[in-house]
Amino acid sequence: MTEIFTLGEALIDFVPWESGRSLANVSGFYKRFGGAPANVAMGLAKLGSDTGFIGKVGEDGFGDFLENKFVETGVNVDQIWRTGSANTTLAFVSLTEEGDRDFVFYRDPGADELLKPGEIEEEALSEARVFHFGSLSLTGEESREATKRAIRISRDKAVKVTMDPNIRLNLWDDHSKLKESILSLLGKVDILKLSEEEVEFLTGTDDLRSGTSELADLGPGPILVTLGERGCLYYYKDKVERLEGYGVEVEDTTGAGDGFMAGFLHKLLENTENISKVNFSNLVAALRFGNATAALTTTDFGATSAFPDSDEVENFLKER
Repeated sequence: MTEIFTLGEALIDFVPWESGRSLANVSGFYKRFGGAPANVAMGLAKLGSDTGFIGKVGEDGFGDFLENKFVETGVNVDQIWRTGSANTTLAFVSLTEEGDRDFVFYRDPGADELLKPGEIEEEALSEARVFHFGSLSLTGEESREATKRAIRISRDKAVKVTMDPNIRLNLWDDHSKLKESILSLLGKVDILKLSEEEVEFLTGTDDLRSGTSELADLGPGPILVTLGERGCLYYYKDKVERLEGYGVEVEDTTGAGDGFMAGFLHKLLENTENISKVNFSNLVAALRFGNATAALTTTDFGATSAFPDSDEVENFLKER
């Protein structure tokens, strides 16, 4: 049985050879596996969780590359579809001297936007413990309806729903529609993971306590906010706490949030038989594991290149 399914975009990240340069001045790129929900699936599989991915890639060499990487890592690919109607999405990721990134997408449409509602297989999804998705699958009409169908099935079958919006403003002509699309789904989300900037985008405030409280009123809980090297903050049952992060030598922050989510979900499912009844002890243990996984993820270029296995994370935590 596949415990966790993620749904959304699997794409190619092109990461510059040199940090701190604009795309116009980069001399070449590394080709890397990418796409937030796909990254989470890869991270979970590397940690040892039984994971599957739901999505669509092109009938091209990039699609072959992505599917092969899934298989090599142990991700269930039975729900990956191929299409000749659009190419696999490409993202060029410009890195600053601080390791932060800026994205330029080639996706009009991308194959991931063509996932159809009828391609969501109820039997497979209904046997999972967790269904995870983001907001990029809401940009295309077909993939948006497919995402909503997957959420409906999960809710009907008591599968817990988790969301990381992973907001990319340049993929939306109307930012108010993006905000509305995300907020309209929060009543169906059990665990919500965000960045600081996403909290402010969705609530209009940079006060994380009031912002997460406002979002919790719409349904999700716990709410997790990643803070980069400063760790993370969580809001659960009217309690707000911050957990420190872990210092490492950073090469690339791409995929750190996905590593965090993979680590968090892996440890939460490992420690919690029924995640509907999460206690603070299990929640904090999962958050610490997520922080450590995120830190290790930043030690190489590309979103998935440095994803650790479970033993690596446990040893890293013991050393600290």
